Amino acid sequence: MCFEAKRLIKLALGPVLMLMGATVMAAGGEVNQMNMSPGVTEVGKQIFDLHMIILGICTIIGIGVFGVMFYSIIYHRKSKGVTPATFHESTTVEIAWTVIPFLILIGMAVPATSTLLSIYDHDEAEMDILVTGYQWKWKYEYLDEDGENVSFFSNLRTPRSEIYNTEKKGEHYLLEVDEPVVIPENTKVRFLITANDVIHSWWVPELAVKKDAIPGFINEAWTRTSEAGIYRGQCAELCGKDHGFMPIVVNVVSRQEYDEWLGAKQTEAAEIKALMAQTFTMDELMERGKAVYDRNCLACHGANGEGGVGTPIADSAIATGELGGHLDVGINGVPGTAMQAFGGQLNDVDMAAVVTYQRNAFGNNMGDMVQPIDVFNHKKG
Repeated sequence: MCFEAKRLIKLALGPVLMLMGATVMAAGGEVNQMNMSPGVTEVGKQIFDLHMIILGICTIIGIGVFGVMFYSIIYHRKSKGVTPATFHESTTVEIAWTVIPFLILIGMAVPATSTLLSIYDHDEAEMDILVTGYQWKWKYEYLDEDGENVSFFSNLRTPRSEIYNTEKKGEHYLLEVDEPVVIPENTKVRFLITANDVIHSWWVPELAVKKDAIPGFINEAWTRTSEAGIYRGQCAELCGKDHGFMPIVVNVVSRQEYDEWLGAKQTEAAEIKALMAQTFTMDELMERGKAVYDRNCLACHGANGEGGVGTPIADSAIATGELGGHLDVGINGVPGTAMQAFGGQLNDVDMAAVVTYQRNAFGNNMGDMVQPIDVFNHKKG
């Protein structure tokens, strides 16, 4: 009987530990709340209801087990002169502690199976978004949309001054991005999730989505909500030193707002394509290059090119050396180091601008310019 009591005690304590984890991982990072959030989707509410049902069942089991245990300890203790029974087996007890747990597990399995089927029902999605994890940012590509393809990178927008405690931290510290994902309400959206480098995890608790992003594999998840709003999440897989700096922001908007946003992004993509054929002045390249540098390079190479996590840009052998070598590093990265390959992250216009900026800022003053056609030819060659 002692073995069975221990087993039931473990079963009772399991949901307590899960609840503690759910409290810490609650939507929005609100660790002071006493329970997990149901979120804003039907699947999220099903998960919450399942959690509460099983927690209730396990709580009743725990109360029963501990009640019998404490009753036995108090009223059948040796000091009261109780003589223990001498039997070694009971068919009735054996049947009872086999059948009752079996029925309990069946009672849990029915709603759990129904919820799992809902979670993995990716069919009949109305739109698809390819999500790719990078160290340390997310890339989003909207598939099956008419017109120009829409793709963009989403980077952390929290200022470094807040991260290094030189300014007061904002309301959405480490949970704000420069380019949020935008999806329409009342629409089933399927996310195709993968990674470019290491394993990440795309997690937005209020939308009931959490899926690993694994290089070479595509995992599927989906969401649909009728509640417009801004929903925040984070990478939930330790993926490197800046793991905590790759947040996720999803804007759920009306269909009309979504169509307007999509049209603007398609126009922007068409404009970038047109810019590829243009020749820019030094001032235009420097202005655009500084914006690209501040967004993509500053965190590693420093605001003044002084270096830090990455090597210095100021007076570096790359930035003051052969132009082809500089382009090669920017496009292909440096294997075995933190220097990523930006050839697939930046378009040819931005690559030309940032290389020009690096070669002429921070006292380098090389005087040369890179045009988008130069980047295109270098990639082709």
